[in-house]
Amino acid sequence: MATTSAAVKEEPATRFAKDQLKSIIERIERLEEEKKTISDDIRDVYAESKGNGFDVKALRAIIRLRKQDPNERQEQETILETYMQALGML
Repeated sequence: MATTSAAVKEEPATRFAKDQLKSIIERIERLEEEKKTISDDIRDVYAESKGNGFDVKALRAIIRLRKQDPNERQEQETILETYMQALGML
């Protein structure tokens, strides 16, 4: 039973591509695990804050607002205030 040398020995480019692919997959897997750990930590902080009497919905809203560009946030707040005034809510 004869085998060709191509079947036995991989080309260097093929070996490099396989190694590179494996490295990428392993990096993504590590990062996904880190992301899960961080997500769990954030959930724990929210639970702790709730235990200390803070409103979690309000905390989440503040976090979301702080991520926004200040000008964008101000524009949204102005629009919200205008709508609330129009509806007699202020």
